[in-house]
Amino acid sequence: MESGFGSDFGADFGSGGGGGGKLDPGLIMEQVKVQIAVANAQELLQRMTDKCFRKCIGKPGGALDNSEQKCIAMCMDRYMDAWNTVSRAYNSRLQRERANM
Repeated sequence: MESGFGSDFGADFGSGGGGGGKLDPGLIMEQVKVQIAVANAQELLQRMTDKCFRKCIGKPGGALDNSEQKCIAMCMDRYMDAWNTVSRAYNSRLQRERANM
């Protein structure tokens, strides 16, 4: 049964050669963080695509006309600006809460 990871996924967790097969928790955490970041970027792209397509494309065809191109560009810019604003506010709040612990 495949867990969704590549077949060589476990091979990357060695402790750097000759470590007797022990897993390096720091390396595992870094790989998990990278996978989470990739998943978040994929989700952002998918949501942005869905929302902007629904907003800007009235009748899908073989090509985008000028107004659709402008609408898509503006929609994606606004979506990214909003995403960045929310991310900064969220990270700032997390830092404040960690400082108060």
